Amino acid sequence: MSAGIRIGNVQFPNRLALAPMAGISDPPFRRLCAKLGAAMTPSEMIAADTRLWKTDKSQRRLNAWRIIGPRIIQIAGFDPKMMADAAIAAERLGADIVDINMGCPAKKVCRRLAGSALLRDPDLVCRILDRVIARVTVPVTLKIRTGWCPESRNGTEIAHVAENCGVAALTVHGRTRACRFTGHAEYDTIRKIKKIVSIPVIANGDIDSPAKAKSVLDYTYADAVMIGRGARGKPWIFTQINSHLFHKPQVELPLVSVRDIILSHLDSLYSFYGEFTGVRVGRKHLIWYFQHQDSARDFRQRIVRVETAQEQLKLTQFFLDRSPYKEITEYSSPQGKRVDRIKEQKKTTRQTKDRYEGNSTCRNAKQAAWGTYG
Repeated sequence: MSAGIRIGNVQFPNRLALAPMAGISDPPFRRLCAKLGAAMTPSEMIAADTRLWKTDKSQRRLNAWRIIGPRIIQIAGFDPKMMADAAIAAERLGADIVDINMGCPAKKVCRRLAGSALLRDPDLVCRILDRVIARVTVPVTLKIRTGWCPESRNGTEIAHVAENCGVAALTVHGRTRACRFTGHAEYDTIRKIKKIVSIPVIANGDIDSPAKAKSVLDYTYADAVMIGRGARGKPWIFTQINSHLFHKPQVELPLVSVRDIILSHLDSLYSFYGEFTGVRVGRKHLIWYFQHQDSARDFRQRIVRVETAQEQLKLTQFFLDRSPYKEITEYSSPQGKRVDRIKEQKKTTRQTKDRYEGNSTCRNAKQAAWGTYG
């Protein structure tokens, strides 16, 4: 198994990426995941309208605070000229790679015909990519979903367009926009895309364990995997996946290491945001670190009420010093919540196209999504 992945002229030391997640993958969390083994750590999504880049929120997202590794800035929009201008601005800020988001399923993004809404218009996708790639000298990558809805799973078409336009790498989330984050990710489309393009393909969706990462790589033949929700409350998952991929003994992080990771994460939040905002951002991360521990119920109720960094650190350290090792390392992420669908999908690929297109899991997810989001 190769040691890393090359995107354009940028070489990464391994095959792991942290997903760009709004409100989660901020500079402190990206730095933490990079230290623990994530080679690629894209910024949170930035609107292509550079007039908005002066806001505090955008400035934080664009901040290169204590960055480790190549800098990747992700932009989103629908206007080719505006997207090109944003890419130029990102390159001037020091981006080694400009990533274009055409996978975000959020209603407020799709309403503006950006994110995954663009998957319905391959011609516009082509115009955006052509314009952006012509205006910058750094590699341009693209993040998509498998399509707009199960009946319009056109990921392979978009992948062809992307490669022909000169995109340097493609990340594919194994759901359609209609599926949002419901049901299970499917990897058949990612596998098909990898077969028809020569550029690197990064698989994304429901990867929450070392075994799952390897099975997705083996099944899709993808060049790398991207971990999103699987890293919330468990940033050391990158260390564990890297060890698993290289057939090293499973990493058993000592309790002192886990405690130091969590406490250093909190400290970095205070440094980046200041105490007032840092404490409030720290609350949600602490909930994720301990959300599945029965013994942490009282801690979770108390930690959301503290107002100072000193109180938050003291209460967290007090709880960590009294928690069983396995409760922290094994149950900081949901266990058994995401069923490994790879064996099922291997069977599906051997069946007829009609049956594949009639897959009920994603169809039901689509109906649920439309019932909830209109």
